[in-house]
Amino acid sequence: MPSVLDKPYFRDEAEAYAKLESIVWPNGPVCVHCGETGRIGLLKGKATRPGVYKCYACRKQFRVTVNTVFEASHIPLRDWLKAVYLVVSSKKGVSSNQIHRTMGITLKSAWFMTHRIREAMKEPEWREAGPLGGSGMTVEADETWVGGKAANRAYGPIPEKQAVAALVERGGRVRMFHVPHVTAANLAPLIARHAHPDSRFMTDESNVYSHAGTWFKSHETVNHSIKEYVRDEAYTNTIEGCFSILKRGIYGVYQHVSEAHLKRYLAEFSFRYSYRIKTGFDDMARFEKALAGIVGKRLTYHGTGSVRPAAPAA
Repeated sequence: MPSVLDKPYFRDEAEAYAKLESIVWPNGPVCVHCGETGRIGLLKGKATRPGVYKCYACRKQFRVTVNTVFEASHIPLRDWLKAVYLVVSSKKGVSSNQIHRTMGITLKSAWFMTHRIREAMKEPEWREAGPLGGSGMTVEADETWVGGKAANRAYGPIPEKQAVAALVERGGRVRMFHVPHVTAANLAPLIARHAHPDSRFMTDESNVYSHAGTWFKSHETVNHSIKEYVRDEAYTNTIEGCFSILKRGIYGVYQHVSEAHLKRYLAEFSFRYSYRIKTGFDDMARFEKALAGIVGKRLTYHGTGSVRPAAPAA
């Protein structure tokens, strides 16, 4: 059986651009400068880079990578597509060091690539994506903490853990959030925005959900403090399973995640879980879904070692 990485768009630059164009421009090329769709031509010739178009309305050239996470990159697009596939098809993630060794690029480039890819995996604004759950559906809520363990430190202060709250549809999507503290005041706005009130709401016995639970069709709890984990349809095992994948990835693959970038790692794990086999997405469908999310999310590298959203064009 041939390797999926033998596909033409993982090996040839022109094929890579054609693949990306089919996803970003399903109805044909669109000028990124003026929005023209008709008077556009693909430039050809030995001296022309692959995928360059010219708009004969505004007289400017452009490629499908403009205004995307791939813009202004010196790394070949075919390598970008390989990296995207590796990230979306690895259940617990793939480290920058692994990308660096596998693809033969510098570690700095691999680190920046993986952060750009995580940005592409970030879900659209909640208003556009819609709430989780709905009539006849169940939403579970819970929280966990990620970070170093006191027992593992060699010296220095106990490493601070970061709080992660999450909402998950049974059999569907998940959304994870980095929150400063697990309090009702911090979690209530997230629950109100991201969970449909017609859902059945499932939590543990924590008081942080007691008020928010009144917003839903029903609110059922399980009492973990007395070792109650399942009572008929009341349980939070689905969201515990999400957290187990997150922690195995962070501790086993990434080993350390800084507070500044935690939100992007949460977007990565949320994306892979939401678009898993059970929801109708195999590795290739998940790959194409991630590529569809690259537009308008360009990041720039700063000398401090951080990545930030690029300033909007004037």
